[in-house]
Amino acid sequence: MKRLIQKGSFFLFALLAAFQVFAQEKTLDVDVNVNKDNSNWYQQPWVWIVGIAVFVLLLAAILKGSGSRKEA
Repeated sequence: MKRLIQKGSFFLFALLAAFQVFAQEKTLDVDVNVNKDNSNWYQQPWVWIVGIAVFVLLLAAILKGSGSRKEA
């Protein structure tokens, strides 16, 4: 009798698990939005050019200021 209850409960658990797995199955829904306009500020080439120029100037100023100085 105990063996029958164990088999029955295992079958019931497996059946419920299978229903849950199949209930979550969904068709593939792909929504691709390719936006060709350059409305984002970071996509503008002039922003990158100005950013690189500022970075190079800051780097040059930092490296020039940290050079070895000879004191008398």
